[in-house]
Amino acid sequence: MSSLPGRADTVIIGAGIHGLSTAYHLAQVRPGKKIVVLDKNGIGAGASGIACGVIRNNYFQPAMRELMAHSVAIWESDPKALHYHPVGYMQISCESMHEDIAQIHQEQQAIGYESVFIEGKSQCTTYMKGFFSDWQAKGITTVLHERKGGYSNNTLALAGLQAKAEALGVEIVTGVEVIGFLADSQNTVTAVKTSMGSVAASQFVIAAGPWSPRFWEMLGLADTVSVKNPDDGSITDNIPMWIYWSLQEGTLGVDPKLQVTNDGALPPVIHVDTDAALYSDLDGATITEDPWGIYYKPDFHFNGVQGGAAPFIVDKPAGDVAVDPYGPASPEFIVGEDFRNMWVSALAHCQKRFEGTMPYYNEEPSGGIGAFTPDSFPVFDRVRDNCYLIADSNHGWKMIGIGKLVAEELNGATSQLLEPFRFSRFAEGRLHPISNSPFPWS
Repeated sequence: MSSLPGRADTVIIGAGIHGLSTAYHLAQVRPGKKIVVLDKNGIGAGASGIACGVIRNNYFQPAMRELMAHSVAIWESDPKALHYHPVGYMQISCESMHEDIAQIHQEQQAIGYESVFIEGKSQCTTYMKGFFSDWQAKGITTVLHERKGGYSNNTLALAGLQAKAEALGVEIVTGVEVIGFLADSQNTVTAVKTSMGSVAASQFVIAAGPWSPRFWEMLGLADTVSVKNPDDGSITDNIPMWIYWSLQEGTLGVDPKLQVTNDGALPPVIHVDTDAALYSDLDGATITEDPWGIYYKPDFHFNGVQGGAAPFIVDKPAGDVAVDPYGPASPEFIVGEDFRNMWVSALAHCQKRFEGTMPYYNEEPSGGIGAFTPDSFPVFDRVRDNCYLIADSNHGWKMIGIGKLVAEELNGATSQLLEPFRFSRFAEGRLHPISNSPFPWS
């Protein structure tokens, strides 16, 4: 921890993936300028520090897909320092998602993002058994295999970003909490008030992940928003600006090498969305007959097979999420009581090797809380003329490239990749299309 400076050119709030990426890229385009990152705890103390690290392009929304292609290129630029594993990514789906996945594949080809598309139940089974001889998932009719993407090790990648930023002169001050803003008569932010004093600056960046609503409130912004229906032009008022979801992730404490391909290689990240009934691997009881989805990968950083399932909305979580979404909060709140049974049973549904592995589930809390926007997609925009908000709506980890684009905008450019994510889209009805995935961010 360094001392708190009284003045900087740019103050960035949050030392997670977005804050560190923005600081690093801003230092590249504005050499010699004083850039300070503030965090109330430490590097990766929030969402970034417990992120599963999956990196994919698989989005039904064209704007998200183009943004992800940009971010994958950033991960590929220095895989060693960013601890990036380019193993690829598989979206494995049931018939209700066939049309959506076919469209994703076509549009990936249009932007030059390499992927392979398999159609048909028997063809998909054959393709998957080519990787895993014990593949047994039911009801699968499409496989979209992205050759790029994969995952990165979260805390190691953050350490790499930290080193890159500090090598360019960025100051990172931890253990200091931002408690408010100072502004002039024109409502231009002049300084942040912290637990250790004030820091004046010319521009400010809020990259606080699930704490974004707290800073939104500090700036006096409305807690509801009006949204225009793009189909009929009708307006719906008083929609909450922020919705909290409990993210469901965990680790099966087995040797990561349990999940390797037939030839012993590390496999792509696996994501399955299906409407096949799911039964408990413990007692055969029905868990759900509704569509469900999981993702998983072997991960030596997590020391097991790590992944997750669809999140659920929470109204008033333990520990008052509006104040501090990561504490205090009970394990039962962070990960739902039924998650272990559902997720491990789903692993067994997909691959026989996971049958009987329920006792190896790691009970250590994982997941966390995400602050989602009204349409579950990010907001990247100026909320004051010199105050920029990076609100990722929990699409965060994979979007390392946001920092580069925001840095360029802070330096005077306008990013076409960020234009679809302005706050004004709600009032203007420029909403992103919705897929048939059970996940709110797909």
